[in-house]
This record gives sequence, structure tokens and C-alpha cells, in this order.
Amino acid sequence: MRSKGDQRDLSGLVLPETGQLVATGKVWEPYRLIDADGAVVIPVAEYFAELQALDASTATVYSYGNDLLRWWRFLHAVDVVWNRAVQVEARDFMRWMRIADKPVRTHWRRREDPAAASRAASPPVGRVNPVTGKAAPGRKYAASTRAHAETVLRAFYDYHRDAGTGPIINPFPLDRSRRAGRPNAHHNPLDPFVKERTGRYRPRTPRRIPKRIPDDVFTALFSGLKYHRDRALLAFWVSTAARAEELLTVPQRYTDPGEQLIGVIRKGSGAFQWLPASPDAFVWLRLYQQEMWRKGAPQGRQEPLWCTLRRPWRPLAYPAAREMLNRAQALLGSNYSLHDLRHTGAYRMAHDPEMPITDVQLILGHASLSTTQLYTTPTSDDVIAGALAHHRRRAEGRTAPPPVPPVSDYNPDSLRVLFGHQP
Repeated sequence: MRSKGDQRDLSGLVLPETGQLVATGKVWEPYRLIDADGAVVIPVAEYFAELQALDASTATVYSYGNDLLRWWRFLHAVDVVWNRAVQVEARDFMRWMRIADKPVRTHWRRREDPAAASRAASPPVGRVNPVTGKAAPGRKYAASTRAHAETVLRAFYDYHRDAGTGPIINPFPLDRSRRAGRPNAHHNPLDPFVKERTGRYRPRTPRRIPKRIPDDVFTALFSGLKYHRDRALLAFWVSTAARAEELLTVPQRYTDPGEQLIGVIRKGSGAFQWLPASPDAFVWLRLYQQEMWRKGAPQGRQEPLWCTLRRPWRPLAYPAAREMLNRAQALLGSNYSLHDLRHTGAYRMAHDPEMPITDVQLILGHASLSTTQLYTTPTSDDVIAGALAHHRRRAEGRTAPPPVPPVSDYNPDSLRVLFGHQP
């Protein structure tokens, strides 16, 4: 694969579909990384155990495992052992992620049913949705994906370097300006935290303003729902600003309609928290429960609050909830995500002048107030609406009068007070 010196020809490099990340269903080992020979990758298994000891969630292990799987496939393609990788391999891997196209995988249902493939055809790559202003996923890896991979692999090699099982020099080095200390060293608590580049090959990620759903679009989206369960879910998501997974895992005992509260387990801290919700959310919840209980759905304090609408009764999973939202958006032609409902609820609370921003921070579960303050910044739609209103006022001649220039002459009495009496 090398042409001259340390230069490697990456133009025709295609990662092989070798190895996989397998879910085991076991608490002690939720995921396993399998190599090209079908064997368990022991260094990754040890790192997964380290993540569990660091109180990382199962979702974190899954996310890290996907990055490690991509790295293992790259090492297999360039014929380098994981503990023999040096900075050249790390550099080439980040170059490949920046330039190469993402692999395209066809779902097995679309391979077996061409009609289903045509019905479920995704929008053209990179096209901006005219309703939401959000672009469809592109052919290249996003900067956030590349940054996440760099962080995961640097932490992986840091662990094996300290354990003595990996190379003594991390292939993913720190940025030269960071080698002397930790990020935000000697930080003044009165000043906001500054994002400092940590890894040398970590890409710059653009700062994104959270996307909210306008009120008229949300009303049209809500009216397109068919079932009481879906209406209750949307009402809870937008009124509590909870994360999608936090609300989907609520059991029936964590609802208090009398106090208009619903209890969730926070994603980051794992703490239990009561969240206030709107009255109409509990109305739709009651209609959904009455309908399901008449059909024989399980009821009890330990049973899940949200389940499938048909037998066999199963807890409603995140992919099913996402497909529910996508079906409701088919007529609108929009591409909002479930997380945009959380952003919408956060914007509504943050722009209420009678609601303190610290209360919004507590409801959203943010550790830093600066994260909550993102919802106080105007969105692109607000800026465009304000600029168009400015142009209308200019066209109608309703501009503000020019300011009165200050008087240039001094008051003689003031001069006598300052300098005394002069002949």
C-alpha cells in the first residue's frame, strides 16, 4: 500500500466488510468486537470493561465499538497489527475518513423487495429540505463523526499504553499546544469554557444552533398523527423537553396526572427526575391507556408506559418511534428528528420572559448554563424574519428618525465652575 517513504496510496482504498460488532445481551459484556477470522478482539474487550468501570452506559460502549470496528477494518486493509500502528497509520486513517465516501449498505428488506426500495427511497444526498432547512446526510463522513472517532481511538491507545499492553507512544497524539497541560487549565469560573483542540488530527466541528419546529409546522405535524399514543408522545416530548430515549423508557408508575408530572431517568447522570408536562399531554395519555387496556395490554406499576399497538405487546423502541414521526412528516415533506422535539420545548421555555433560565437548565438536565443559553440565541428563521421586516419598514418609509447630533458648544457657566472666573 506504500508508494514512497511513508506515503500510502489511499485513492483506491476500500475498507473490507470484515468483522462485526455483536450484541450479546449480557450485562457484563453487552458488545463484542469480532475480527476477520471470527475471533473476539481481546484488546477491545478489555477496553469495554474499562468503560464499564468508568460508569459508561451501554449506548456509549456501542458508539465506541463502531469506531473501533472501522479502525480494525482499516488496519486489516493496510496490513498493520493494532499494537504496531504508529502516527503514520493514524494520519492516513483520518485522511481517509475526510476524503473517502461512506460505505453504502442496502437494507435486507430492500434487497428482497424492489418495490419497497422505491417506496422508501431516501432523498438525494446533501439536498437541503425546503421545510426544515436541514440537509440530508452527505456521501462523506461528517466532521463530528471524524472528531468522535479520533477521540475514541486516542482514549483506546491511552488505556493500553498505561496498561503496558499497547505501543508506548500513542498513534493519535495530542495537539502541540496541549502537550503541556489539560484543557482549560487555570480556568476562571466567571468566564465561559473555551473549546480547545485536544488531538492533532481532530477536525474542527462547526458550532450548530439547535433546530426547533415552528408552531404552525408542529400543529400540522400533530394533526397528521393517527393514534392517541403518538399524540401523547409528541405532547410529552415538546412540553417536557426530555430526550426521546428518556421518555420511551418510563414505566407506568412514574406518571402523576394530579401534579402534571412524569418521571424520567436522566441519560448522563442516571438520576431520577420529575418533569412537569402540559395538561393536554395527560389527556392524550389517558385516552391512549384506556384504548390499550380495553385491548388487553398489560397494566401495572412495573409495566412500560409506551408499547406497541398490536399483539404481541412489546415496549416501544426508538426506531419504531422514529418511523412514526417520519410517517407523520410524509405529507409535510419535512425531515425533523425526534431530538428536534426536545429543542422545540427548550426554545419555548427559554423564550418565556417569566421563566428563569436556571429553571430551564434544571429541566433540560444540563450540567453547564452555557449549554442552556444556546436556546436564547435567535435561529436562522428568526433572523430572516427580522431582516425581512426591516426591509418592509424601509420600503414603507417607516424607518427610525436619525439621532440628534450632540451640541458642540460648551456651557459658559460650566466652564466657570471648572476653571474659575477669568477676565
